[in-house]
Amino acid sequence: MAQQIAEKFLKDSAEKSFDQNHREIIHNNIDKYNNAFEHAKDKFFDLENSKKKANIIKWKAIEHVDRYLLDFESNFTKRGGKVIWANDAKEALDEIEKIIEEHEAKLVVKSKSMATEEIGLNKFLEKQGVEAIETDLGEFIIQLLGQKPYHIVTPAMHLSLADIAQLFHDKYEMPLDATAEQLTHKARELLREKYTQADIGITGANFLIADTGSIAITENEGNARLTTTFPKVHIAVAGIEKVIPNLQDVDLFWPLLASHGTGQNLTVYNSILSGPRQSRENDGPEEMYVILLDNGRSNLLAEKEQRQGLYCIRCGSCLNVCPVYQNIGGHTYNTTYQGPIGSLIAPHLQGVKNFKHLSQASTLCGKCTEVCPVGIDIHNMLLLNRRDAVETNQVASTEKSTWKKFTYVVKRRKLMDFFGGKFKNFFLRYFFKKAWGTHRDLPQMADKSFSKQWKEQEKNGG
Repeated sequence: MAQQIAEKFLKDSAEKSFDQNHREIIHNNIDKYNNAFEHAKDKFFDLENSKKKANIIKWKAIEHVDRYLLDFESNFTKRGGKVIWANDAKEALDEIEKIIEEHEAKLVVKSKSMATEEIGLNKFLEKQGVEAIETDLGEFIIQLLGQKPYHIVTPAMHLSLADIAQLFHDKYEMPLDATAEQLTHKARELLREKYTQADIGITGANFLIADTGSIAITENEGNARLTTTFPKVHIAVAGIEKVIPNLQDVDLFWPLLASHGTGQNLTVYNSILSGPRQSRENDGPEEMYVILLDNGRSNLLAEKEQRQGLYCIRCGSCLNVCPVYQNIGGHTYNTTYQGPIGSLIAPHLQGVKNFKHLSQASTLCGKCTEVCPVGIDIHNMLLLNRRDAVETNQVASTEKSTWKKFTYVVKRRKLMDFFGGKFKNFFLRYFFKKAWGTHRDLPQMADKSFSKQWKEQEKNGG
């Protein structure tokens, strides 16, 4: 199973890397992001200091996550909210099913949520005979295509305007030359009536605010506000790592998330929800649930060195700068969270055995670490994942044996110099040609090593 997953990753990576159309679309979209991000980060008086402060706050939150989650639960329930603890995806889905059955719900509207993607909520609801509609435009497009999100922030990044126009033409008979504005208007027209008809609204949460018992949601389209306002029941699904200590912390995290996520100073709509509608309020749900999802996060929390992976605020900036992601794309990873941060956390959330290969999908250039708004040392964490895979015997015995022999030879200069260039080139062609790929030429080793040439030069009085 693990071998098949790794082989599929390599096969899909090879195909995507040389798909010229795919590369043009991705590079074009990432270039737009880069330009916006350059302007957004200039708005910070001292960006590096802001990142250090965010790192300290997240460190504090994760090191004391048990306390802050209990604070959140206590403060949220005081205002009539209900908190559900879910150890894994199955428990979360079972609890959602109970709520749906209790309210005899037939239609659910959803705003963008990676946590619900993680637990496979849409497929689950479909099996239960419940219609679930994604209301974020990118997620709506992906749902129509029957695909998974391509990117943490921009799920339809891999599609061109022509691709989307073709989709709307096939589904809704829109003209093939429809503009982005016309396509958006059509989507809005289709979704508006769903809000008023929906029995339940389901969202994620960007942050769980412990001292007020609130969830914070940031968005650009207003769909999350409609999702949390019109239906009588609101369910928020959030990972336990989303907790932050104080309301004041949002003042730092929202601009960091906006600038690094979409290149904005602040996203258009930012909401803080602290429970169901109160007696003095005019709108909001009659009932509100927050499902606190573990689903493997405790495994990562138990890793003292790698637990900083839980600091992630899902901005997606590490994906945008990663040379590997830019070439192989998001779907290739076959995980909910892609790119460098996905490669870091997926082995802990979904099992080292099946996803250890993702930690190898990195050049270790350090761009992900450099851009991270909360200072996660991502590329070094990937090295630690590699180390752990070896130490826990999760790699093939042949691989361990090969590297052991290789290490023995390269640490002994006499052995390195004993073999000439012809033998070394034969060795590379025989053992590494397949791994090196068909699109690159193997490096040619010199007839004599530098060390040997240097000694000969000295001997000849050079």
